[in-house]
This record gives sequence, C-alpha cells and structure tokens, in this order.
Amino acid sequence: MHIFRWLFCLLALHLTPGLQAAPLQLYTEDYPPLNFSRDGKPTGLGVEVVEEILRRTQQHAHIQIVPWARGYQKALTEPNSGLFVTMRTAEREKLFKWVGPIAVADTSFYALKGSGMTIASLDDARQLGTIAVPRQWYSFQTLKAQNMPNLYGVLGPKQMMTMLHHHRVSLVVADNLTLTQLLALGDLTPDDVEPLHSFLRSYAYIAFSPDTDDTLINQWQRSLDQMKADGSFRTICQRWLPGQECTLALTAPAP
Repeated sequence: MHIFRWLFCLLALHLTPGLQAAPLQLYTEDYPPLNFSRDGKPTGLGVEVVEEILRRTQQHAHIQIVPWARGYQKALTEPNSGLFVTMRTAEREKLFKWVGPIAVADTSFYALKGSGMTIASLDDARQLGTIAVPRQWYSFQTLKAQNMPNLYGVLGPKQMMTMLHHHRVSLVVADNLTLTQLLALGDLTPDDVEPLHSFLRSYAYIAFSPDTDDTLINQWQRSLDQMKADGSFRTICQRWLPGQECTLALTAPAP
C-alpha cells in the first residue's frame, strides 16, 4: 500500500499545473530601461513583465544578465531556456518560440546635431558616410540584408556612441526606447544628436529555445494577454517608459 501511495503522490505532483520538471534559465542583457542590473539584481520593464508571468504561472526561473551574443547562443541551443527582450524579425522567426510582444521600438539613423545630412530612404543612407551598428543587433542584420555598403559592425553600443562623439563615423542606429541610455555610453545626450530617418518598427518578445514545450509557451502567452487585459501590463510599461506610447505593445502584428 505504501508503494502505491508513493506512486500516486509522485504522479499527482507531476500533473499539478504551474509546476515544471526543471527551472527555466532566462537570459537578458544590460539594455536599460528594458532590462539591466541594479544593485546586482536584474530589473527593468522586461524583467518585471517576466517576473509577473512567473508569479501567475507559479513557475520558477533563474534570470541572468549576460552579453547579448552569449545569451542569444544559449537560447538557441540550451533546452528550457529563453532570452528577452528579443526583437522578432523575419531572420529569427523560425529560430525560437515566441511570447509577446512586450515592447515596440522605432529604429532610426542618428547623426550629430548640425551634420547637415538628410535621409529620406535607405538609398539616401547608402550615399552617406560610415554607419556604425553593433554587429549582434537585429538592426545590423536588417541593414546587412539590404546590402548597405557603408555598414560598419562594432562590438557594442559603447564603441558605437564613442565613435560618433569623436566624429569617427557619420551615423549610428538606435531605437527610441533606449536612446538616452545608449547616448550616455558615449558621453552624449539627446540634445547632441538628431534623428534623420526612421526605417524599422520592431516588436520585442521573449524568445524561447526551439525545443521548449508548447504548453509552456501557450501558458506564458495567456498570462501576458491577461496582464494586458487587466491593466497590469500598462502600469509596468508606463513606469519604465513614461511619455512613451505603450498601446502599440498591447497587440501583435501577424508574424
């Protein structure tokens, strides 16, 4: 009888909703205000959304801040892992399973104020000076697919902004959500630059490794949809992005 009771308890534990065999491993990068480290702990808009989903699903996860390239590779190859926030692009669509969106970003070319340059299209940008973009960014992948001859891949945003500050490149690429924080890496402020052309609107998601159980993906998406319906998502969004339009993140375009 004791053996049957033990087996029954084990089966009940396995079937209990909200529990999982192994904790999720989630990766994010230092990309404020969406995700970053404060006093040694992950925080930001994306982190708060993920933590609320974990609370609602009664699941557990280890959230680790790592360089983007490392997190991206781990989410591609490690079972039961994810990466946020990740821009959902055509190039990445089949590489991950997606939950979102949790943010919407408009990406533009930026030059130092008073540059005298004007850009109305990607063709115009091709005729100007060097465009610096971190080579692991989705915007670099997008521009590279457009065969931009003056695209220069750098190691990270600090190098990009420092090069702009010292006039070593003509243009950089940044999105409206993180512009202020990115400029600060190169000792610049929004008053020092001017946007020349917005060429990309992107939706940020939580990207899970391709072997992640579809049941978990559906559970996370339902929880996020509930957060959007009950207003808790908007509260988080407005806390981290005051003055930004959060409505666009409430619905997703067709993939």
